[in-house]
Amino acid sequence: MIPITPQGSETEAAVQRDIQHYMRPGTLQLPALPPLSLYVHLPWCLKKCPYCDFNSHEQNAGGLQEQRYIDAVVADLEAALPLIWGRTVHSIFIGGGTPSLFSPQAIDRLLADIRARLRLEANCEITMEANPGTFEKDRFKAFRSAGVTRLSIGVQSFNDEHLRALGRVHDRAQALAAVEEAAQAFATFNLDIMYALPGQTMEQLDADVKLALHFAPPHISIYHLTIEPNTYFAKFPPQIPEDDTAYAMLDHITEVTSLAGLERYEVSAYAQPTHRCFHNLNYWQFGDYLGIGAGAHSKLSFAHRVVRQVRFRDPARYMAQALAGNALAQDSEVARADLPFEYMLNALRLRHGFGLRDFTERTGLPITAIQAGLQEAERKGLIERDFARVRPTARGFDFLSDLQALFLQE
Repeated sequence: MIPITPQGSETEAAVQRDIQHYMRPGTLQLPALPPLSLYVHLPWCLKKCPYCDFNSHEQNAGGLQEQRYIDAVVADLEAALPLIWGRTVHSIFIGGGTPSLFSPQAIDRLLADIRARLRLEANCEITMEANPGTFEKDRFKAFRSAGVTRLSIGVQSFNDEHLRALGRVHDRAQALAAVEEAAQAFATFNLDIMYALPGQTMEQLDADVKLALHFAPPHISIYHLTIEPNTYFAKFPPQIPEDDTAYAMLDHITEVTSLAGLERYEVSAYAQPTHRCFHNLNYWQFGDYLGIGAGAHSKLSFAHRVVRQVRFRDPARYMAQALAGNALAQDSEVARADLPFEYMLNALRLRHGFGLRDFTERTGLPITAIQAGLQEAERKGLIERDFARVRPTARGFDFLSDLQALFLQE
């Protein structure tokens, strides 16, 4: 998963900083650094989906340059090492694009190069996104042998009509075969499912969810199809279910997954208690992450500031810049006034909310910075809280955007 952060501009001058720039005095006083994750972006896919606004590029529009790209990613990591020196990495997420286009041998080399340069937690979670359209027998097992511990499969639907409407390159049969092998190869795996699809009925949604649950996945991510700017669907929007129908679909999803032993621990994530995605939890709890690869985003904390970075988006330019020692297109400090909203944008996605002490530790700000927003949210019935913790109510979960907006800086 790529967190929502401001887009970088490739027209900006290349950015290069040394560690002293980040360690200089500033307006914050962070008592401790949060957990650190690593995100690796592999940008190619077989075909750009009409709803996708991620930094992905069709393979036939430049080709898959496996070895050179991994060389660039490793160079990118080496250039960033001074910023995270001595810190332990708790999770790795290989996203895209379609990372499973890369060969198991390339993923093995990538992970070996990462291990040689970073201190990984003993049970470091290593997630890789996969597309059923790239599935071939034993391929997922080979990724497991390369060191991937958690596979996330972009099924989206098991209905051929809906898969065609979404522009997916796989069909129902490929999806079923891919999920079956993932279930055999991985103790922890995730299925990505979408709902409120063009022409989708409640009965069709029920069939999708129940078929997904048939494979006993320990984790499912279920997303409402949204029309994002600068996508094909934004130009030619499909007819999707009305809001009331979509809300009913979500209620049904939550009910059916709960009966299967999966808890809705985040707005779009359902899991068995011991199979929650640590990497995504770290995003939502305002942890740190170093993002390497074309267009990748980073959020890094230092004693006196929180910094966001963006790599160059275009794969060819990214490789050239990274191999030359500077992959950064944008490097900026998060303004003190923006930190409350940035924190709440993430933390309120969690069903169990956040601890008040965590807010102070992750932002370096006092609780008074969000007090007015908390009072208004409580008045509107969007949160419940005590002296230690804040949790969104069921209503707060249903109207999450309205809840988050209460913490925007005026």
